[in-house]
Amino acid sequence: MIRYIRWSAVFCLVLLVALLVNATRLQIWRAGSLTDNPANKRGSIARYAEPRGDILVDGRPVTGSRDSGQQLRYERTYRNGPLYAPVTGFSSQTYGTSFVERAEDRLLSGTDPGLTAFPLWYEFIRGRPAGGDAVTTIRAQAQLAAFTGLAGRRGAVAALEPTTGRILALVSSPSYDPAVLSGTGASVREAWSRLNADPTRPMLNRALRETYPPGSTFKVVTAAAALDAGVVTDVDAPTGTPDPYVLPGTTTVLPNASTGCEDASMGEAIQWSCNTVMAKIGVQVGLRGMVEAAERFGFNDAGLRVPSWVSRSNFDTDMSRDQLALSSIGQFNTKATPLQMAMVAAAVANGGELKQPYLVDRTTQDDGDVVRQSGQRTLGRAMNPATALRLQELMRRVVEEGTGRNAAIPGAEVGGKTGTAQHGVGNAGTPYAWFIAWARPEGSPLPAVAVAVVVEDAEADRGDISGNSSAAPIARAVMEAALATDPRRPTP
Repeated sequence: MIRYIRWSAVFCLVLLVALLVNATRLQIWRAGSLTDNPANKRGSIARYAEPRGDILVDGRPVTGSRDSGQQLRYERTYRNGPLYAPVTGFSSQTYGTSFVERAEDRLLSGTDPGLTAFPLWYEFIRGRPAGGDAVTTIRAQAQLAAFTGLAGRRGAVAALEPTTGRILALVSSPSYDPAVLSGTGASVREAWSRLNADPTRPMLNRALRETYPPGSTFKVVTAAAALDAGVVTDVDAPTGTPDPYVLPGTTTVLPNASTGCEDASMGEAIQWSCNTVMAKIGVQVGLRGMVEAAERFGFNDAGLRVPSWVSRSNFDTDMSRDQLALSSIGQFNTKATPLQMAMVAAAVANGGELKQPYLVDRTTQDDGDVVRQSGQRTLGRAMNPATALRLQELMRRVVEEGTGRNAAIPGAEVGGKTGTAQHGVGNAGTPYAWFIAWARPEGSPLPAVAVAVVVEDAEADRGDISGNSSAAPIARAVMEAALATDPRRPTP
């Protein structure tokens, strides 16, 4: 009898060990796969059990949370959703996150270890701290000026503080309200389908993710390359360029949209946007010199983050001389995001030094204590300081006497460059209107803002410099707003 009891005890012990082994296997080795299993809703329920942290502009939240009373309890809300959508992105219980909502998701959702000094305590109680806040660099008035200026037309605006890299405005138009994607159910799925089917692509962030031929705004890069390489030593000296100019190795004639470009100087070519002069100068600089100059400004960099990723702006590294001529005036395969062209203007305004653009100034706990502070970072020197000073003067001439007079601001020093980029089959599409610029208050040694504006569906006569008529007024409004709210501006 005792022997059977002993066997039963051994058998029970074996069962107990098997249960412990299985429990250990489930809790340690299979925990990750079970947690990630789409059928396991506990993670989603926990994620939306508490309000999400906020994204702030000028110290005020532009996001919020709403108790839906559903299993996934808290849904994201947005204040002025279309205005800030290119900044915030969306946070959807159905479709995930984008832009700052994605880049700072761990902080906003309360899972970032930096939110508490005792992360193991929250592991023990299976809880989490309150979601933190992401404080952006955006200035509300500059953002509103850009959004109002585009007025629903397809296009984008990016504005930077040249000395720091802070992004002051980031607008893409047409926009959308991210709130329509926040929850679950048929209405959210219908909104997603409608937005993705819209031919105007409202969810495309044109300021960061769309690349355009930059047209004549790229001539600033070509001028910097020529000055740094010593190809041009006197910006006011005649260049001996014919009008029209025959592209090297071809019979193709390159015309000008403006008059007076024959034998013009580089200064006149920037002021009046002469294609022929700048194309010839680009060929004289040579492929290697032009590639190196473009890359110093940020072209061909696929790793830029602000913190969301930014599309790579392109300048080809293998071209024939005629292709190089066209690329040097922002055509052929040359493509740039609006943020990239704002970086070009910012580098000129900042004496040649190019700062890393960034959109999140700091992240904080829900009580305001700082979790992480964004540090300023230099991407490198885009040009020599002496070159930057000469380009500042040339860009001032564009605004004061040339093609960009609509950007002039009383009481401020403004430099700019217009651009009209051809596109489409046989260049039959309506030209994209570009304008890049920078501004500094009178009496201030530091520039306050650099901006790039592109309008896709600009209404302008092809003989007109549409960057001045369509894009420059928007740039002026953004710069005026940035100047008015610049904390470093001199007191009257």
